[in-house]
Amino acid sequence: MMMKLRSWNKPIPNLLQSPQRSMPLPCLFCIKSPSPLFSSTPPPTSPALLDKILTIRDPKISVIPVLEKWVGDGRAIGKQELQSLVRLMKSFRRFNHALEISRWMTDRRYFNLSSSDAAMRLDLIRIVHGLEHAEHYFNSISSQLRTSNAYGALLCSYVRERSVEKAEAIMQEMRKLGFATTSFPYNVLINLYAQVGQHHKIDLLIQEMEMKGIPQDIYTVRNLSAAYVANADISGMEKILKRIEENSEFRADWRIYSIAASGYLSAGLETEALSMLKKMEEKIPPRKNKSAFEFLLSLYERTGRKDELYRVWSTFKSSIKQIDVPYALMITSLVKLDDIEGAERIFQEWESKCTFYDFRVLNRLLVAYCRKGLFDKAESLVNRAVMGRTPYASTWSVLAMGYVEHGLMSKAVEMLKRAMLVGRQDWKPNQDILEACLNYLEEQGDGETMEEMIRLCRSSGTVTKEMYYRSLRTSIAGGKPVLSILNQMEMDGFSADEEVHKILGTKTSCSDW
Repeated sequence: MMMKLRSWNKPIPNLLQSPQRSMPLPCLFCIKSPSPLFSSTPPPTSPALLDKILTIRDPKISVIPVLEKWVGDGRAIGKQELQSLVRLMKSFRRFNHALEISRWMTDRRYFNLSSSDAAMRLDLIRIVHGLEHAEHYFNSISSQLRTSNAYGALLCSYVRERSVEKAEAIMQEMRKLGFATTSFPYNVLINLYAQVGQHHKIDLLIQEMEMKGIPQDIYTVRNLSAAYVANADISGMEKILKRIEENSEFRADWRIYSIAASGYLSAGLETEALSMLKKMEEKIPPRKNKSAFEFLLSLYERTGRKDELYRVWSTFKSSIKQIDVPYALMITSLVKLDDIEGAERIFQEWESKCTFYDFRVLNRLLVAYCRKGLFDKAESLVNRAVMGRTPYASTWSVLAMGYVEHGLMSKAVEMLKRAMLVGRQDWKPNQDILEACLNYLEEQGDGETMEEMIRLCRSSGTVTKEMYYRSLRTSIAGGKPVLSILNQMEMDGFSADEEVHKILGTKTSCSDW
């Protein structure tokens, strides 16, 4: 099927004619319409209250006591302020706390839930508890709240989960209810079809928009451009770019040039990519440019031009308030360009400026050290950082992976145990690292450490029957009793099956051991 931007009445090359190949989706694939679901901007939250909430960084620790004490001390807090808090927590990716505040707003303060509040809560439930819980919430809300906002939030949830059938079904409901009257749901579906490779369906959406008189906006054409990039159709991307630049109804911004640069780089057209990056820089606004800066760093890293990477860094870093992500990105970019010394300098600069020690920044340099086998540097870096601080489980996990890759298994086991001891409730050990460590312990006949690892896995909810098989084999090989292992296995809900009897070499009951 010929895919066309029919409102321009000029054909666009068929996406399906391009050679099929596996390639990463462009970094701008998340772009769609600015969501009308949460578009209102509530007044700012009290700085004092916000500071108290922000001090609670662990998602397992509730922020509700802070809110209860605030009102208990006689200080007012209105609905709009709470709405602002929910949005702020979500923007900071503190989804558990955002959901807590959303529920407290209605359950304890008894403020009525608006349709946009319900849409926000649905999205947070999906992030925190999963899609099934979000669907249950959608089905539980009243018909008054089940407006285009709620339907739009559910549609977005299906798109983020890449659930094509469910997304199409909810879109059909939106059509029947008269909710599919703006470009937003169409842009979201274009995004989905591009990600899953169903490009032929995009043309049908464009036709439907034209038939219904729904105008395409800049977000529509951005997503179309990204779809062409994903399918390695540079010609199609160029046609859209040309029309955006020529059509006064559209405003070419840094995002469209970022998509184009990504497409050219994927196609190996570096000269054209550099031209797009220059245009992208010209379009970056002087303020609120954090996302643009991050994309720009990533794209210049892909060109392999270290001098340009440093130039961009020097140009934009002073205007960025939230420094953690850009510094982490710059460190990774320099590491990919084999500039370890440069990465070290950037890390030291970050350490001297940071007000909160985010171990994820450290992890970027740690990965580089581990890959190169620089374990003295790696451990020195971590040991200095953990003085007076609790590291993330991922920090120890990075070290464990490095030791596994270099065959230093006793160190890998030690680091994995440390990771599991500090892991948060929802943290799970990397299965490859865990498997390698358990293999090593079985080969060494180290039943004691094996049992310790199983205890740690039980705490993180990752214990399996296969782990007990290993523990039994290890203990039997070492001539040690296994009754305690069998008892614990039963306590964890794993019955003695055929494999257990095979390992024991008998059909007797567990009590005989």
